[in-house]
Order: sequence, then structure tokens, then C-alpha cells
Amino acid sequence: MSMIHPVILCGGSGTRLWPLSRESFPKQFVPLVGGKSLLQATLARVKAFASEVLCVANHEHRFLVREALEAESLSGFQLLEPVGRNTAAAMAAAALNASPDHLLLFLPADHFIPDALAFQQTVRRGIEAAQAGHIVTFGVQPSFPSTAYGYIRAGDPLPGEPGADAPAARAVAAFVEKPEAGKAQQMLLAGGHFWNAGIFLTRADTLIAALQRHAPDILVACQRAVALQTRDGSFVRLDPAAFAACRGESIDYAVMEHHDRVAVVPFSGAWSDVGSWNAVADLATPDADGNAQLGQGLAVQARRTYIHAPHRPVVALGTQDLLIIDTPDAVLVADRSHAELVKTVVSKLKETKLPQAGIHRKVARPWGWYDCIEEAERFKVKRIQVKPGASLSLQKHHHRAEHWVVVKGTAEVTCGDKVILLTENQSAYIPLGEVHRLANPGTIPLEIIEVQSGSYLGEDDIVRLDDTYGRNQKTIDSCKK
Repeated sequence: MSMIHPVILCGGSGTRLWPLSRESFPKQFVPLVGGKSLLQATLARVKAFASEVLCVANHEHRFLVREALEAESLSGFQLLEPVGRNTAAAMAAAALNASPDHLLLFLPADHFIPDALAFQQTVRRGIEAAQAGHIVTFGVQPSFPSTAYGYIRAGDPLPGEPGADAPAARAVAAFVEKPEAGKAQQMLLAGGHFWNAGIFLTRADTLIAALQRHAPDILVACQRAVALQTRDGSFVRLDPAAFAACRGESIDYAVMEHHDRVAVVPFSGAWSDVGSWNAVADLATPDADGNAQLGQGLAVQARRTYIHAPHRPVVALGTQDLLIIDTPDAVLVADRSHAELVKTVVSKLKETKLPQAGIHRKVARPWGWYDCIEEAERFKVKRIQVKPGASLSLQKHHHRAEHWVVVKGTAEVTCGDKVILLTENQSAYIPLGEVHRLANPGTIPLEIIEVQSGSYLGEDDIVRLDDTYGRNQKTIDSCKK
């Protein structure tokens, strides 16, 4: 049987699940199901095909992707996009980095498919059609007349060899945009219509030929970006200028709706793109009144209310049809009928330049994380955790001094020309303008409290002199350390 090479598409900002999902920490990285992120669950599903995967990701999320790969004991490399250009460009760049005869399985990183075995069996049923030169997509058998998904109308079964079993794949007759409720009901009753899951199986050369035919400008831009790409260990960086010049478009619009050799294999298992808080709520087991809670949520005399409250008690009293999402720095309360409008709310928050529109109070870094506990004029307090063996960049600040107090583990502190070791309850003072670094030489996580003081405490007041993770002042995001 032909070897399948998984390609995980890790892009997307996930704004429809705000405030839990944000641009700096999109939904594919959020632990949503059983303590695992959707990306981890996706990686676990493809282990049956290969021990190495290719992940196409935004460069700002590369360390989050690497952690997910390590958690699932998978290897491979990441193809890093300097900017998002939608799925057509992402898939083109991946195909150009593969051997022409490689059978590529493209999967979004943020889908929920609980029956991994059924999914794997369905994918294998598409191999014959993909090897024969079709781009194979997988259509989910609809369980209700959804208006949130696009649909695939299946045509005739593909011809098979004489005497062979009936082929699993059918020709795609049409792709249907997200329908109105009446049309969705009609398609469900008519049969032969499937939800478009955005999962594809194709030979690399088949996809490249289809792009050449239907979207040659996207292919040319990606060819330039791949020709000039650079490699840094497991990170492959597409050329920024060439890739940024590429037109942004989905693979459906760029290729699938125009191509004459697209096939669909039906999938009858449970599936969700977890595209709204209603979809997240549907993953939970409700009580007799239709309520579901995560964490410290409590629904009293309420009906059909979902509460996401991992950090503190959140009580819904006498509510109906509500979604309540609590995070340390933002709260969403929405009627279930308005769940699809959350993305619009995020746009409004961006217009007011609120940082909560894009970043969390707790920010993941390649060396660990930091949590901004308190901030006011001329001071800021952070809780910082550093992984064993990890270190922050060697750096200095122009406008602030810092005071570090160790609360757990052992800290190696570089301050000017001195290097000292600190243990619990010991502290260090970093004067304004002094070159410094924090490292964890121990075997357990290091936690410190950092108190900043000065005239300006913005996250961009940093001069990075040396960095273990290859970041520099031009390419790093605006977050500290």
C-alpha cells in the first residue's frame, strides 16, 4: 500500500473562539478536549500513516507546533510562513517541498474527529483515486442541516478495474457554498451531499499540475518562495518577500471548484471543525437541563447554558441559551444564536486597540511562559516560568529596571559580568541598561516573580544581544524575552 505523507495546516487565527483563542495563541493550540490541543489530537490521528509529518505554520507559532510534535513523539519539519496567504499557497509550498510521487494528506490542525480508526480507514479508501491522478477530498455525512459548513455534491462512482469491488470514491459534481437553512434541509433530504471537511489526499505532482492550470500566479509565487527558502534545523523558512507577494486564496476557490478530476470519499464518523462556541459546547456532555460546564462553572435554575470557567467560580443563575467563557483578562457572554458573530466582536476590539483582542495575559514563549499579573503607571508584575535547561535571551532595557524573586527551582542569573545561582526566596536586582539573562540549570521548572519599574514598560523595550532560539529584533513578535 502506498505510503501517506501527512501535511498539517497549522495556520489560522481562531478568532471565532475568542476570548480563549487569540492570534498569539489560536484554537489549534488550546487544550480543548481531554487536556489535549486540537493540533495534538490531529497529530495523534496521523501516527498510523507515518512517524514524520510536515507542519505548515506561522513563524510566530513555531515553538507551539514543536511542543505538540514532541508531546506526540513525532518528528518532521515545519514549513514557516512569514505571513498568512490561505490554504492554496500553504498547500502549494508543501507540495513543492515534497517528491513528485509523494501521496500527501492535507489536514487542518483544528478539527475534532473522535474515531481515529474510522478516519484512517476512510483515508485509505481514497488512495486508489489519488494515485490515479484525482485530488481526493473527504465529505462528512451530515447529521443535521447545518448552515455553517460548505457542502460537496457527489456524482457518479469512479470507474474501477473490471471485476474489482465498487470504488470508494465518487466524482465531485459540485461544491456548494454555506447554504440557507431551507436549502440545507433540502440537501439533507435529497442525500448525496456531504459537509466539506477541507481534508485532501493527492500526489504532489497532481496538485502542482492543478495549480499550474487554475492558479498559475499562486504557483509561481510559491516556487520563488521555495527556491529562496532557508533551513534552520527543523525549521524551513519560506522567502518573506516572495511569499508575501502571493495572492491569498483558499484551495477550494483557487483549484477545487474549477478542476475536473476531484473525487470525494464519504466519512460517516463524528466530525467538527470546532468553528464556534456552540461547536465547543456540543463536545461536552450536558445535564438533564441541557447545561454543560468546564472547570468551576455552576448553572442554577438554568437551561441550555454552557460555562467555560477553568480559573474561578462562574455562576449562571436562571439563564437560558447562553455561552459564558471566562479567561483571566476577558469574559464573553453570548446568546447561543449569536455565536457566529464572535469574529465581528474581535474586529471591534481591534479597532479600539485593546490588547485582549490578540494576546492573552499569559503568553507562551519557547523557553516557557510569562503571566502579567498586575500593571500600572511605572510598574509591572509578572510571573515567569522557565523550562529545565532553557534560557531567556541575553538582553538589556533602556527604560526599566527589574527585580527577580525565585519562588521555585534554581535560577542562573547573568547580570553584567557576574553569573550567580539563586534558589527559593532569593532575589536579584537588574539595573536599568544592564546586560542580563535568566536561565534554568535545574531539572524542574523555574518560577520567578519579576517586578519591573521605570518610565516606560512597553514590551518593545528590549535589545536582544544573543538568543538560543534564533530570534532577533526584526523577526520576533512584540512580546518580551
